[in-house]
Amino acid sequence: MVTVWSSGCVRRSPFNCSGDGFRKLSGVKMPETKASWFDKSLDLEECKNTCLKNCSCTAYSNMDIRGGGSGCLLWFGDLIDNRRFSENEQNIYIRMAASELEINANSNVKKIIIISTLSTGIFLLGLVLVLYVWRKKHQKKGKSTGALERRSNNKHKKEDLKLPVFDLDTLACATDNFSVDNKLREGGFGSVYKGTLPDGREIVVKRLSKNSRQGIGEYMTEVEYIVKFQHQNLVQLLGCCFEGDEKMLIYELLPNKSLDFYIFNKNLSKPDTLLEWPTRYNIINGIARGLLYLHQDSQLRVIHRDLKASNILLDYELNPKISDFDLARSFGGNEIEGNTIKVAGTYGYISPEYAIEGLYSVKSDVFSFGVLVIEIVSGYKNRGFSHPEHNLNLLGHAWRLFRDWRPMELVRQSMIESCNLSQVLRSIHVALLCVQDNREDRPDMSYVALDIAA
Repeated sequence: MVTVWSSGCVRRSPFNCSGDGFRKLSGVKMPETKASWFDKSLDLEECKNTCLKNCSCTAYSNMDIRGGGSGCLLWFGDLIDNRRFSENEQNIYIRMAASELEINANSNVKKIIIISTLSTGIFLLGLVLVLYVWRKKHQKKGKSTGALERRSNNKHKKEDLKLPVFDLDTLACATDNFSVDNKLREGGFGSVYKGTLPDGREIVVKRLSKNSRQGIGEYMTEVEYIVKFQHQNLVQLLGCCFEGDEKMLIYELLPNKSLDFYIFNKNLSKPDTLLEWPTRYNIINGIARGLLYLHQDSQLRVIHRDLKASNILLDYELNPKISDFDLARSFGGNEIEGNTIKVAGTYGYISPEYAIEGLYSVKSDVFSFGVLVIEIVSGYKNRGFSHPEHNLNLLGHAWRLFRDWRPMELVRQSMIESCNLSQVLRSIHVALLCVQDNREDRPDMSYVALDIAA
C-alpha cells in the first residue's frame, strides 16, 4: 500500500527557526535528494542538532538504516516525491513550527481524553449491568426469604397472642361466605359482617380491605393492644384471623345495634320510649368511663380518633360499648400527641386542630365526646343541622341557647317529662366545655367522667 504526494508537501505554518521541532514519519520513501546534504560520520542525534542550527533545513534521516542506522542526510527546501510504504520501517524527521507541534500535541491529548472517556464509560456501563443483574437476583432471593420470614413471624405471632386465632374457613362458614345478606356496613377500612360460629355464638367479623394501608405489622400491633382492653364500656375482641392477604377482627355481637339507630332514626316507632333520658344519661356516663379508661387507665394511652354515634354499640341492657378501633393510635411514656398529613375520621366529630393541622391527642377524643353528648341530648346530627332562625351548626346552636339562658330548648321535646334537670344541664355544660376550639381549654376525661357522674 503506497500513499503518494507526487506534487510535494505544503506547509500550513512557516518556520520560526527558534523553537522548531521535528515530527517522526515511519515507513516512508525518502524525498528527492537534489537539495540535500549528507555526512556519513554523524549519528542521528548529531544529525538532528545540525538540522536545527540551519533554519533552511526541513528534514533529516539516517543515510543507512541497516544495523540500527548510521550517517546523516539533511534536506533543504520543499520535500518532493514523498511516499508512504506501510511495510517499510525507514524513518524521516520532518521539521515543524512550534505551533504545529502544539496542535499535534493537543490532538494527541484529545485522543487520549476521548479514548479514556470511552473506556471509562464502557467500564461503568458494564459495572452498572453487573450490579443490576446482581440486584435482581438478590431481590428475588429476598422476596422468597421475606415471604418465609413473614410466614414464620406470623406463626410466632399467633403463638404469642393470648387470643383465639380463627381460620378463614370457619369465618367464611359463619358469615355464609361473607354474603351481602350478612353485611352490616362498609367503610374505608373494609366491611363488617355478622355471623354465627358452630358453637352458636353470634359474632361480628370486621374484614379489612386488601387495599388498606394497614400492613401486617400495624394490624398485629392493633390486635395486641385491643386484646388488652378489659372494660365494660369497650366492645370485646374475641379473636383475629390473618391468612395470606386476609386480615380480620372478630368481636362480640351486640344485639341492640348502634346508638345512631335510635337517636337519629325518625322513622323508628316511638324511639324515645326506648331511649328516655335515664337511658341516655347512662349511655353518656358509660362512654365517658370508656374513654377515661383508654386515655388514662389502660396499659397504653389510646386515642380512638373516630368516636361517633355509629361506633357506640348497645348490649342487651342498652349499656354502651365503644367499638371500631381501626383508626386508634396508642402512645407510651411521655407522648401526648401525634401528627398526620392524612386526616382520618368523620367530619362533624373531628376537632379543629385535627381537621386543619393534622394534630391529634386525647383532647381530640374529648371534642368528639362533646359533639356526641349534644347529639344524644338533642336528637340531631351535628353535620347537616339547620335552623330556621340562623345558619349555625348544631354546636353553634347549642352555644347560642346556653349563652341566652335557654339550654333546655336544646333537649328533644319528647324527653322533657323524663328529664332530670340537673343531669341535663350538667351534660350540656360539660359537652360545651369539650367542644371549645382551643384544645388547651378542653377538660380531660377524668374531669368529664367525674362531673357527669356527680
